[in-house]
Amino acid sequence: GTSPGWNYQLSVLLEGMEAVWERTGDKTIFQYIQQSMDQLVEPDGSIPAYHANGQSTDDILLGRQLLLLYRGTGEDKYRKASILIRKQLTTQPRNASGGFCHTRGFPTQMLLDDVYMIGPFFAEYASTFQEPEDFADITKQFVLLEDHTRDPKIGLLYQEWNEPRTESWVSKTTGTSASFWGRGTGWYIMALVDTLPYYPKDNPDRATLLAILNRTADGIIHHQDRKSGLWYQVLDKPKEKGNYLESSASGMFIYALAKGVRLGYLPKRYSANALRGWNGMLDHFVQTAPDGGITITETVKSIDLGSAPSHDGSFAYYISAPVISNDPKGIGAFLLASTEIELSLAISPSGRKSHRFS
Repeated sequence: GTSPGWNYQLSVLLEGMEAVWERTGDKTIFQYIQQSMDQLVEPDGSIPAYHANGQSTDDILLGRQLLLLYRGTGEDKYRKASILIRKQLTTQPRNASGGFCHTRGFPTQMLLDDVYMIGPFFAEYASTFQEPEDFADITKQFVLLEDHTRDPKIGLLYQEWNEPRTESWVSKTTGTSASFWGRGTGWYIMALVDTLPYYPKDNPDRATLLAILNRTADGIIHHQDRKSGLWYQVLDKPKEKGNYLESSASGMFIYALAKGVRLGYLPKRYSANALRGWNGMLDHFVQTAPDGGITITETVKSIDLGSAPSHDGSFAYYISAPVISNDPKGIGAFLLASTEIELSLAISPSGRKSHRFS
């Protein structure tokens, strides 16, 4: 009943809806996606709620729904709107190494989150409009983050890399933030499995991303909680007081592991990890009401490194962030995970295969 804002949270929810539509062929779900976007996109392709001058990577993600609708309907307004989003990348702040930075307000802050906000849209746009030269730039974003945020001993990625090491909350030695955040790593691994399908099979960078995906998945598997099958808010400190099992990260990991196996990117043995996580998600995070309503619980609302003095990337900051139910990021991750689990178990609610446009 209210007009949505132009933000990444809506896109995560709509990504989940798209996955359900692909599995079921239910046209009302596609209509839901289109109606949501039509509240934001004018007939001439302009987007009043989108403010490119803010230069936030978060504003790129809804471009994925624009490309979906352009393929599905052929309406030119969606093509024009997607071009508008693509133009932001020509002026997006970059660090000295060429990595996209999070916002104009933090022009040296490169986050794991950013490759999910940018990578899949950038790759799909390059594939759709025949701009293969962009794949090298996309690859660079993943490589820079892995090279500078991955701890080789622990096998996990810190959420932030600040190349000049000017921010007070990053290491003066490495430029990284202090903790391994679950959803941050979730953004990164989802970006990999959502970006790789658009790479041409003969693109030499494809092997680079596959290797990164396998290293990232290995780190995630090693930090999966044995008892529940889930993952903690701060991944490497399961026994620390205040840490908790978190739903959005768990859903993202389940999705990425299951999709990676299905597409042949990851070893088949990871299917068991995805299924354990899914069963844990049903046990821990899904509540059903007598009227059939469903609640997805235990989703951290947001993490904003550096936006306040206490937002310093410490363990204390991550576990003190608000936790809510039915957050769109949690719902979207749950829907994405559920559809991939159905695919991995060969369950087809409608007897149909994928309905993605060719």
